[in-house]
Amino acid sequence: MRIAVEGCMHGDLDSVYATLMHLEKVENTKIDLLICCGDFQAVRNEGDLQCLEVPEKHRKMNSFWKYYSGQQVAPVPTIFIGGNHEASNYLWELYYGGWAAPNIYFLGFAGVVKFGNIRIGGLSGIYKEKDYHLGHFEKVPYVENNTRRSVYHVREYDVHKLMQIEQPIDIFLSHDWPLNITDYGNWKATLHKKDSRSLEYDIHTRKLGSKPAAELLHKLKPLYWFSAHLHWKFAAVVQHGEEGGPVTKFLALDKCLPGRGFLQVFEVDSEPGPYEIQYDEEWLAITRKFNSVFPLTRTPAQYRGIQFDKLQDHLEWVKSKLKTRDTKKPFEFVQTVQQYDPYHPVPVGSILVEHHRNPQTLAFLELLQLPYLLDNTH
Repeated sequence: MRIAVEGCMHGDLDSVYATLMHLEKVENTKIDLLICCGDFQAVRNEGDLQCLEVPEKHRKMNSFWKYYSGQQVAPVPTIFIGGNHEASNYLWELYYGGWAAPNIYFLGFAGVVKFGNIRIGGLSGIYKEKDYHLGHFEKVPYVENNTRRSVYHVREYDVHKLMQIEQPIDIFLSHDWPLNITDYGNWKATLHKKDSRSLEYDIHTRKLGSKPAAELLHKLKPLYWFSAHLHWKFAAVVQHGEEGGPVTKFLALDKCLPGRGFLQVFEVDSEPGPYEIQYDEEWLAITRKFNSVFPLTRTPAQYRGIQFDKLQDHLEWVKSKLKTRDTKKPFEFVQTVQQYDPYHPVPVGSILVEHHRNPQTLAFLELLQLPYLLDNTH
């Protein structure tokens, strides 16, 4: 299986897909999957644009809307996580994961899926200590107390769910880097390209990166870990335990600009294709077990009541349910907002942004027999 990894998309899907098509033609090969490490910017219309957390000079529609409307279709199956420059109102609709557009799949605020027999996990957002132990208290349209920023801050609840994973992970995605990942690579050889004193200071003071991402790295020990965020291409190799034990190959990539290291293609051993995105049974079981303590206020999740609830029981339930459904494929993509019309744009700020109950999410929760909580106002 040939997989392309992209750093920060920043809404420029057209350029990334054009680059992939060029590579396929020049190298006479087929790329089976594109994965993106955040700042995807799935902006569907002007309503999303006013929820997009970016400097004002970068507040643009870019090209995702074409793929959402069906004007264009992603030529390669695409999986992405969220970063710190997103239209979080749309991603919140798909908190558990789902199709953001045909052939473009969002992993959710945390999630695991299978692509063929390759297991791919991810954590959206970036780490900020002050918000880490809080619940998901932010509400669309994020107009109070700067919640347009805090909504993309990683929460302990989502990390806790990922920490329950026991089955091997092949690929893991995070937007910011695991804390102190620079210990495992030659950062001095490439930092000069960034010309950033602040990055060097963070490395020397051991502050560069995300603490929960580092905890996940050393717990899950995936074969590959990909990140973005710093717009700096950097590689490292993490030896877990003694020599001969598990090894994680880490790679961070740049943003999509000419002459920048924003794309990497690699091969991974897999079963023969064709491949498709499918639900992961263990992750569905974890979701089902912990959804009852989903924290929707500033109060952290309280796990005491469910710690004795055996995950194996949920896993057997999920397997039985999926067998009844007769497929592990995610539910089909559905549009939930008015399409963007470039010939008749609506002034940003004039649209009332509301939470939409995405039919994919409703169907997902019905499958797992879980209540809908994403617009809970309590």
